[in-house]
Amino acid sequence: GGGISYIIVMGITMIITALVMMAGGVGGAYFAIKASSGFANDLRKDLFNKIQEFSFTNIDRYNTGSLITRLTNDITQIQNMLQMLLRMALRAPGMLIGALIMAFILNPKLAMVILCVMPLLALAIYFIIKIAFPRFQIMQEKLDALNNTVQENLRNIRVVKSFVRERYEEDKFQKANMGLKESTIKAMKVVIFTMPIMILAMNITTLAVLWLGGYQVIVGGMTPGVLTAFINYVVQILMSLMIVSMIILSSTRSLASVKRINEVLCTDSDLTDENALHRDLTVRQGKIEFRNVYFKYYKDNEKWVLENINLVIKPAETVGIIGSTGSGKSTLVQLIPRLYDVDQGEVLVDDVNVQDYSLKNLRNGVGIVLQKNVLFSGTIRENLKWGDEQASDGEIYQWAERAQAHGFISTFSKGYETELGQGGVNLSGGQKQRLCIARTLLKKPQILILDDSTSAVDTATEARIRENFKNELPETTKIIIAQRISSVIDADKIIVLDDGKIAGIGTHAELLQSCEAYSEIYYSQMDKKVTAS
Repeated sequence: GGGISYIIVMGITMIITALVMMAGGVGGAYFAIKASSGFANDLRKDLFNKIQEFSFTNIDRYNTGSLITRLTNDITQIQNMLQMLLRMALRAPGMLIGALIMAFILNPKLAMVILCVMPLLALAIYFIIKIAFPRFQIMQEKLDALNNTVQENLRNIRVVKSFVRERYEEDKFQKANMGLKESTIKAMKVVIFTMPIMILAMNITTLAVLWLGGYQVIVGGMTPGVLTAFINYVVQILMSLMIVSMIILSSTRSLASVKRINEVLCTDSDLTDENALHRDLTVRQGKIEFRNVYFKYYKDNEKWVLENINLVIKPAETVGIIGSTGSGKSTLVQLIPRLYDVDQGEVLVDDVNVQDYSLKNLRNGVGIVLQKNVLFSGTIRENLKWGDEQASDGEIYQWAERAQAHGFISTFSKGYETELGQGGVNLSGGQKQRLCIARTLLKKPQILILDDSTSAVDTATEARIRENFKNELPETTKIIIAQRISSVIDADKIIVLDDGKIAGIGTHAELLQSCEAYSEIYYSQMDKKVTAS
């Protein structure tokens, strides 16, 4: 009777233990998922925030596809590794150490067989990791290239279809796809050796233990029960080693991702305001001065994009900038809000070096409508409120009217609540330009820069926009970059750029007399008008 009671008690104990272990396993898995997901969330946020701090030069250094891969795939790799570590990193080593101790307690001589195998396994795993790590890095780079190809295709799908280049794009994608496939196979060729090596080690160790242990049983040095228990511990040890090796190999791929993410996080932004001397200063007058400015996009380039620029723009002046394609017009104005920094010389706003302002205050005081119109998914109202989040409906309507946008917005059935496709694909070029102008006007900047931002607008509408600027923004410094001389003909002064240098400064009449480059542009445009008429 006592024997049956003991069996019942032990059976219940085992059931309770199994239930506790199951609950512990579920709880451990839950907390591992929660912790790894939380870590990935924080890392993704930190990485995204870091990218937001990057200058254009920093962004140019990493292509967009690479940054997206790092934000998504690389962080997912790290998340999976962390989840595996939290679930198994303590259990597997604990089981390994415990089983080793019990094996030595049962039979120290037989346990030495296991100790002989472990260094050989460690050496094999070391060489596998050493070979696999650089291959995983290459694999992630190939994934970057694939993402870049897909992004470029989707962004320019209208051009692809217009030129019937689908076949070319398919071949281009397949080339990137094959590159990823080949690099993945090359990396995994090394990893696939791990499991066979582990199974071979397990079989050899088990065979050696059975042979040596069987001999000891025959000579009376060990009982069959002890040998059976010892073999169970050997299996536990080898299973633990297998789990540890899989964790290490998984970590190898993740370490390649860690290196790529760390590369971005450790990149210092080329543009910071840490050394700004007047952090609280704001742009009040709108005076701009360039003193002996030299600039090039890449330090190893021999040719300057801008060379020896000396220029003063007075507060509230309207200044036109004109020149041939590639003359440096857009580059010049992008130095004012510090989208780039000069290599030599200095740019001053209100007689203060732009590097002495906080970036926030400087850019709040400078409104720039870039050459490439950028609109975001969302309603027209949401896009306009980028200029001023607190803008009232009256202000939105007012500045949309000044930018000649209110009229066409009113024709939409939902008006300002009209949803825009990504990049404003459901608008014409001229409509997008006018929305971008309205958005910048809502910002109420002291310096307004229009970078060829009326090129898709008809001349009559453009003239009305210019007239509104003159009447509504009398105290604002206005810089207008244009291809058409008619867009800047009434400016207080016109700056002519030629190959990165100032070729002339003056009014329209003065430049016709004194600047050959300006005269050539003017008469070539006049000839086109005559020919067209």
